[in-house]
Formats: sequence, C-alpha cells, structure tokens
Amino acid sequence: MDRAVDDSITEGGLLGPMFKLAWPIVVIQLLQVTYNIADTFWLGRLSADAVGALSLAFPLIFLLISIAGGFTTAGSILVAQYTGADSEGSAGEVAGQIVSFVTLLALALSVLGYFATEPMLGALPSQAQTTDQIVPLARQYMEVFFLGLPFLFGFFVFTSLMRGYGDTRTPMRVMFVSVALNVVLDPLLIFGYGPFPAMEIEGAALATILSRGVASVLGFYVLFVAKAGPDVEVADLVPDLGYIWDIVRIGVPSTVEQSMSALAMITLTAMVVQFAPPVVSAYGLGNRLASLVFLPAMGLGRATNTMVGQNLGAGKADRAERAVWIAAKAGAAVMFVVAVVAALVPEPIVSVFLATGSEAARATVRHGSTYLRIRSVEFVFMAVLQVMLGAYRGAGNTKTAMAFSMVALWVGRVPTVYYLAFVAGIGATGIWVGMALGSILGAIAATLWFTRGTWKETVIDEDEAVADGEETAERPETPETPGAPAAESPDLSEASGPSEGK
Repeated sequence: MDRAVDDSITEGGLLGPMFKLAWPIVVIQLLQVTYNIADTFWLGRLSADAVGALSLAFPLIFLLISIAGGFTTAGSILVAQYTGADSEGSAGEVAGQIVSFVTLLALALSVLGYFATEPMLGALPSQAQTTDQIVPLARQYMEVFFLGLPFLFGFFVFTSLMRGYGDTRTPMRVMFVSVALNVVLDPLLIFGYGPFPAMEIEGAALATILSRGVASVLGFYVLFVAKAGPDVEVADLVPDLGYIWDIVRIGVPSTVEQSMSALAMITLTAMVVQFAPPVVSAYGLGNRLASLVFLPAMGLGRATNTMVGQNLGAGKADRAERAVWIAAKAGAAVMFVVAVVAALVPEPIVSVFLATGSEAARATVRHGSTYLRIRSVEFVFMAVLQVMLGAYRGAGNTKTAMAFSMVALWVGRVPTVYYLAFVAGIGATGIWVGMALGSILGAIAATLWFTRGTWKETVIDEDEAVADGEETAERPETPETPGAPAAESPDLSEASGPSEGK
C-alpha cells in the first residue's frame, strides 16, 4: 500500500500534519455550532423563553446521546491504531462493526428518549415561572428531536471513522451542505413561509433532523460506495464478537465519561432553573457561545487523538508525545487571544443573539455578558485539557480520559457552583465562576499525570495488526490512502451534516 501521504502523520515534521488534521475539525465543529447558533438566533427572535427552552433541552438530550457517543470514540481509536499499524483490513472491519452497533443502539435510544421526555423534564426542580413558560417549549423541542436521533448518529459514526483514518476534510464537506440546509430551513419552519407552516420551536428541531438525515446519507455513500475511507464492506456489518468486545471495552469508559458529563450538565441545569428565566436563558446562551470559542481547542484535541493513535500504532511513542506538547502549546496560544477578546467585549457578542427588545432580553444580555467575561479565564486551560484528553483517547486509555473529565466536572465544577451560588449566596455570579473553575482544575491534573508517561501503549492486537498489514501489502494498491488530502476524496462540496452540540 502506498504510504507516501499517510507517512505525513507518522513521519517527518509534526506541526504540518497536526494543522492539516486540526483545521478541518475546527471547521466541522464551527459548522456543528452553527446548528445551535442558527436555532438560537431565530428562536431569539421568537422569544427569550424559546432560547431558555434549549437550555433545558440540551443536557437531557445529551444524556441519551452520550450513551452511544462513547462507542463512536472507540471506532476512531481502533481505526487510527490499525491504520498506523498498516492494517487496512482490520480498520475496515472495525468500521463496519461500529456502524451496525451504533445504529441499533441509536434506534433504541430514539424510542426511549421520546417516551422519557416528559418524566425527565418533570424531574427538574424549576422555579414556578420557568415551569410555566419554558418547560412546555423544551418538551415540544425534545420530542421531535428524539424521533430523529438515528440521523444524528449516522454522521457521528462517519466523522469518527474518517478522523481515525486520517481524513478530516471529507466530513467537513459533508457537514457544510447539511448546515447550509439547516440555516435555510430554520426560519422557514420556525416562522412559516409559503407552503411551510409556522411550527415555532418544533420547527427548529425538525430543521435539524432533516439536515442531519442528509448528512448521514452522504456519509454512508462515502464509506460504502465511494470507498474514500476505511476499506469497509457490507459484509463487515455482520456482528463479530471479537471486534464487538474491543468496541465495548474501549467504548464503555468513554460512554461513562460522556454520560457523567451529561449528568453534570443536568445537575447544573437543575441548579440554574431555580433562578429567574433571564438567568436560565443567559446560561444556555453563554454555553453555546463558549462551545463556539472552544472550537480551536476541540479541533486540536481531536487531531491529537489521531496523531497519537496512528503513531502508537506505528510504534512511535516518542513522536506521539512530541505531537501532544506541540498541540498543547499551540492551543494555549490561540485560546489566550480568544480569551482577551471575550473579556474585553462580551456584550456586543452576546447581544447579537437576542433582538426582541423586551426587558427579559436585556436582562439576558446583561447576565450573558458577565458569564462570558468570567469564563474567559478558563479558555487557555480548556485548550490544554482537550489536548490531554485527546492524547489519552488516542492511546486507548479511555479510562484515564474519563477520570480527568470527572475531576473537571464533579470535583471542580458541580460542587463549586452549588457552594458559590447557594451556600455562599453569590447567586448567578457563583454559577459563572464555578463553571470556569472546572477546566482549570482538570487541565492541571491531566497534564501532571501525562508527564508520567504511562499512556504509551496500544490497545490493538499487534500480531493481528501485523498479519493484516502483510495481507494488505499483497493486495493491489488503491488510491484511497489514509490521511490523504481532500483532493483524493470525492468532491462533496455540495453535501453536509449534524451537530454534536444539539
């Protein structure tokens, strides 16, 4: 197999391939956030309560998404390590197993989520005004969203497999078309126009589901028809207990990590809804803005996942370690600049998303501006934390990544928010400060542990990888090379996909 392009990840300089992997991931994340921003922008013109409803809905949606999300992480890890070991056959086989496993799980979660929406919302101890004004809107949004949950995971699986393979540009192209479709559908379905009925908040959910359906179809076309990613065949969809065990073994810690993150978000939301609606809306809006400014950190973290996975698969642990430190320094530098901007001019940024002119909207902007300014303190630490978590995941140490995520959330964030907001009596400001402290604590702990060097082992069966690699070498060469530039993938500039954030 021709390794000329793929060797840019496992050979030569590190900064170039790191950048080539990271920038499409940042664009993908930006496009994913655009789903949320589009909803927030148009619903903000509907009412501040509609924006608050998204604040309640997202953590509950994320709880069910996280159950299957950890297994897409396992797919990325296994594909990266088999690809680095030059084991094309195993990379394709594990890709097929991930597709079938996660699809079945997504169907089950779709049914569960739809029927569990009302009980989940009812369990939140919200203020009376919030219960009357915001909770019913959140229920409407969630019920529509859960019906389309399988479409969400179709693109998640596609993106994770292609990222592990070293191709981040093709998912970016698919994502672009889907986001463009969502941006067009949002105002049509929320407010109604021509043949489109005014569905209000349900329209926002439906626009996202339809857009993600397009992304999933395009993603599976790339994998199974265009053959631009891992060499996956339809026959690889048949369950194989050996691969399923690897997926479960590696994926369960990531699933637990994401589920505990979702529970932390729900716990935080349960605290926030005890405040007035403007605080609830500011919390949701601030989180969405934070997810936007964290894009460089998220991109470098996921690029680090691939760099570490492929280099460890190739037996180059020292190169993997150098890649991590380069990513951490680059991420910290970029996020420092972003933090300065957010700290200096938060109000113009926040006010873009609320234009109803009501007193509730003005109060939301005031709270949201304070929130963004305080959270800017954590931006540099967030970059370092994401890179370190990406390194642990790339090595297959998903339990370690889980542990430090828990430190950030359940040691640094949740108890601090509770203490400052309710015990110390600081109120909303206590929420904003507590949210920022979690990443700071998590980054320090994860970095100190990383220096021990105990993460430098692969999780794949090296003998199997070598055998598969020898078989691959005997097969005719194909133009689909892991890590190849987007020009070697089919032109999907007219296609696109979903958002992890919604």
